[in-house]
Amino acid sequence: MTLAETICARLAAVAEPERAAGMQAYMKSTMPYLGVSAVPLRQVCKEVFADLQYESASQWHADVLVLWRGARFREERYTAIELTGLRAAHPFQRIDALPMYEEMIVTGAWWDYIDPIAGQRFWAILQHEREPMKRAMLAWAVDENVWKRRSAILCQLRAKQQTDLDFLYACIAPSIASKEFFLRKAIGWALRQHAWTDPAEVVRYVETHPELSGLSKREALKNVGGRS
Repeated sequence: MTLAETICARLAAVAEPERAAGMQAYMKSTMPYLGVSAVPLRQVCKEVFADLQYESASQWHADVLVLWRGARFREERYTAIELTGLRAAHPFQRIDALPMYEEMIVTGAWWDYIDPIAGQRFWAILQHEREPMKRAMLAWAVDENVWKRRSAILCQLRAKQQTDLDFLYACIAPSIASKEFFLRKAIGWALRQHAWTDPAEVVRYVETHPELSGLSKREALKNVGGRS
């Protein structure tokens, strides 16, 4: 069987069909679910992907996109995202992977797809090729596509002490006054994440940017002592 056929068969074997409708309703998904929750899905991926090795980035890109494009159920797309995080593919987290991720973000167009890519995979690319990736994310930050903008805002979620504040604020600035919920939420999340490292800086930023939405401010200060 092909990789996609194996994934489909293994997911079907652990599915709980009675859960599918509720999962679809919760995620407001037009694509149906099989009824596979996160833990068994990750276990299936761990077992199926265990022996995968890639000689080139193009082979990895191809496998990811076959899973993504051929998906009939939402969980099959989740496995494509899991494959993007494969340890064996870590050397391929470079700027030439961005077109693959862009397709997934634009066609997926929902937070459950976008956030693992933007919050995890993009940080790996930034570590490998910082300047080209920064240029790409600054362009995404002004794109008309909400999900590309959200991705740019979230691309340093894992940076901690390595956070480039000028870069973060440049990604936030084009969306700071947006009324779009998913952008407001992303701004607050990115700031809240940095507050674990430098709460005083996040407080300063919030206090000097009154144009931030109430949602962004609340999210940003959620874990800062004595503030809400």
